[in-house]
Amino acid sequence: MNEPTDDRLRELGALAFRIAYRLLGSRQDAEDVAQEAVVRTAIRWRRVHGHADAFVGRVATNLAIGILRKRREVPETTTSSDGGVPNMADRLDLVRALRTLSTRQREVVVLRFIGDFSERDIAATLGCSPGSVKKHCARGLAALRVALPHDTPIEGVLDAH
Repeated sequence: MNEPTDDRLRELGALAFRIAYRLLGSRQDAEDVAQEAVVRTAIRWRRVHGHADAFVGRVATNLAIGILRKRREVPETTTSSDGGVPNMADRLDLVRALRTLSTRQREVVVLRFIGDFSERDIAATLGCSPGSVKKHCARGLAALRVALPHDTPIEGVLDAH
C-alpha cells in the first residue's frame, strides 16, 4: 500500500482528535494536533501502514503532551459530551498524574486506555515486545494509582468509551 485513502486519513484524523481532545480539553488544539498527527502518519505511510492507528495515536499523544508542557498549566474545560473524562476535576487530576509517568509508561497507558489499542499494536508502534508493553502498562497504572487523589477512580478517568 503506497498511499493512504482519503477515508483512511479521515479515520486516523478522528482517532487523533479523540485522543488529543481527551488530554487537552480544547477542540481547537485537538484539531491542530489531529491534523499534524495525520500529516506525520501520511509521510511515513510505507513504514507505518500496518499499525497506522497506533502510530497516529502515539503521535497525537506526544503532540498533546507537548502542548501541555508549553502551557505549563492544565486545561480548564468541562466534561465533554462525546466520551471525555468523566468530570473536570478528574481530567485535571489525570493530566497531572500522566505528567509524573516516564515517557514510555505514559505512551503505553494513553494508547491502551484512551486510544483503546491492543498490546500488539502498541508494541509494533513503540518498537518493543508485547511483554514490555504489559510491563510498562502495569507500572504506569501503579504510578497513576499513587499520583491520582485517593478518591479518583482510575477506571473512570481512563475509560476510553
